[in-house]
Order: sequence, then C-alpha cells, then structure tokens
Amino acid sequence: MKLSPVAPLSVSLLLLLLFLSNTTDAHNITKILAKHPQFSTFNHYLTVTHLAAEINRRQTITVCAIDNAAMNVLLEKHLPTYTLKNVLSLHVFADYFGAKKLHQITKGSTLTATMFQATGEAPGTSGYINITNMKGGKVGFANEDNDGHFAATFVKSVVEMPYNISVIQISHILTSPAAEAPVAAPSDLNVTTLMSKQGCKAFSDLLKAHPDVTKTFDENVQSGLTVFCPTDGVITAFMPKFKNLTKGGQASLLLYHGIPVYNSMGMLKSNNGLMNTLATEGHNKYDFTVQNDGDDVKLETKVVTATISGTLYDEEPLSVYKIDKVLLPRELFKGVAEEPAPAPKGSKKKKKSKKGDEEDVEDDSAPEPSPEDDEDPADDSANLNWATSVKSTGWLVTVVVSTICLAII
Repeated sequence: MKLSPVAPLSVSLLLLLLFLSNTTDAHNITKILAKHPQFSTFNHYLTVTHLAAEINRRQTITVCAIDNAAMNVLLEKHLPTYTLKNVLSLHVFADYFGAKKLHQITKGSTLTATMFQATGEAPGTSGYINITNMKGGKVGFANEDNDGHFAATFVKSVVEMPYNISVIQISHILTSPAAEAPVAAPSDLNVTTLMSKQGCKAFSDLLKAHPDVTKTFDENVQSGLTVFCPTDGVITAFMPKFKNLTKGGQASLLLYHGIPVYNSMGMLKSNNGLMNTLATEGHNKYDFTVQNDGDDVKLETKVVTATISGTLYDEEPLSVYKIDKVLLPRELFKGVAEEPAPAPKGSKKKKKSKKGDEEDVEDDSAPEPSPEDDEDPADDSANLNWATSVKSTGWLVTVVVSTICLAII
C-alpha cells in the first residue's frame, strides 16, 4: 500500500490541532472588551478591582457588560474600591448564558449565582440574580428579592465562546444594598471569622481552641490558602471521635482541612489529583485526592469521601468551601472503613477493628507503609491530568484520524 502525498500534511495538521485544542479554553476579558470602546470604563474597573484576573481563571462563566453611560451612574456614588468590586461581581455569573439560552430559560425564570455570592460578603442568597423571560421577547435581570421589578434587560450578545465564556450587554447596573454595604479590605479578613458567618462556626471554634493551628492557617492566607470546612451538624456528630484523638492528632486533623495553595472551584475541577495539606510533613503524607463526579467535586481520603456542598468565600488568595463530611486521614484512622459503597472488582474486603468499634483511633504517628504508598503522587496526578486532556480532545482526534485514513486510501 502506497501512502498518499497528503498523508504527511495530515499528520502535521493532527499535531497542530491537538496543540490548539489544549489552548482554546483560555480567554482574556480585558482583550475581549478592548475591542468595544463603549465598554472601556467597565473594562477599566474590572482591572482596578482585580475582577479581570478572577474572570480569566474561571471556566463556564457569563460577564454582563454595561456601557460607559451606565457605569457613570455607578461611579457617581463614589463607592470605595472593595465595595465597587462587590457591585461589579454581581455582573459575573458562575454559569454560561448565551443569547439562545437566555431566550429559552426553562419555565421562563431562573436564579444564577454570581461572583458576589462567592466573596463571602453576600448575606444569605443576596448574591444570586433572577433572570426572567419577559413579554415582547425581552430578558430581565434583577436581584432575587426584586418585587417584580427588573433593573436591567438584555441588549445584545458581545462574544460567545461556548461553553467557556459569554459576554453580553445589559441595559443598566445590577446592584443591591447588600452589595453596596461597607466591606473590609482583604488584609482585615480573618479565616475563623469568615467561617463563623455561614454554617461553619463549629469548625471555626475548633480552630480557635488550637491557637497554633489557627496561626498556621493565618500565616498561609497571603501566599494562598484553600480551606474545606465541615458544616456545624457534621462537626457536632463527629465530636466524640475528635475528643478521643491525642492533642497532636487533633491538630493534624484540623490542618488536614487546609491546602497551602489558592484554588477556585474551576481550578479544583480542572486539576484533579493528589493534594498535599497543611498537615503534610516528611513521611506523614496527610494528602487526599480531588476528583470530579459529574458537577460535584469530591475529596477522597483512604477512609472517607466528602463532597463540596457550597462556597463560603472565594477571592484570591483565599477560598473556603463547605463539605458534607469530616476529612479523615489514614494516618489517624487507618483501621476505619468508609460507609458501604460499590467496591472495585477484585478489591479486598475492609477489615473491622479488633474491638469491633466503628473506628480504631490512633495517635499521630506514621502508619505502616503499604505498596500503594510507594506510588509517586506526582505520577498519579499526571495520569489523571493526561486522561482529562485525552477525553477533551478525543472527538478532535477521531475527526483528524478519519481524514488521514481517507488520504491513505
């Protein structure tokens, strides 16, 4: 069989397209808006408030741009920079809404979370926006508690990159008393104070009871920190087991719920794999695996699997997420079996502790090594990331390979 002269060109095309497929997800809101002078003021303040950088890091997002005239109305209020950031954060949705989706909303109305909801400054659900299909084909936008009044309407689509980023123009500013309320500068933020606000007071109180642990959390905020906070009910149910731990074990468990790197929700979803924690030190790994499960993000230790149930705070360099279980490191709970779950084929049966208790609580000494421990965490992470990359480009490979085959024939 003789290869067609087109074959080498097809192979080159394949390599080029594979490279491009890994870079097409990137977007730059500053460059997008720079092509539209009517949004120059809006664009400028996205940069001043550092929202632009946060938008560029996220995926599946919608930016509601407002023209210079509408921005002037907002600027006349002379809001401080951090308060202005909250107002502009209401214009960034954590979901993709192109023009077609806006006009075909299920049941004609929906609520969507904004970046203001993720700041931790939004009381309750004040960081959500109501999107409603109105009479005459109009689409209205308003705060959740809008009393039927819609502050802004859809004007036009500016840029759509399905399903990465959509930039649309709306007629007026979206704001609320909650968004315009005075806000502390980032330097004044306190991790335990943030967690006490919305359902994580019990975990916050545990940190306060261990000053050395609190100090470690605080020292890592400026350089980047991600905290996973079990909700109050979860902590209350876990307290008998927590009290059975040694003092050192209690400290390690609390530190196990922090990662010394900032991670937005998008970053967690795109960077599945092993994560070191604030408790990681030498041969004591104290790591766990971040893994997507549909739209959910799960944290898998060797003992338990927890699910992220909400965002308490997400503004670089700090993110705090609620989780539905206490993270149990194997270094402290080596003999504990997780709740019954479908086991992989050929896996060994889980053992109970000698006393028949639900869990065998140990001190914070290192566990016996196992063959699984000898695996290189970096290799595990690399394999997961590679698999994700292959999955996202699989359709492209299929198309190009088919083209090559036709050329050879």
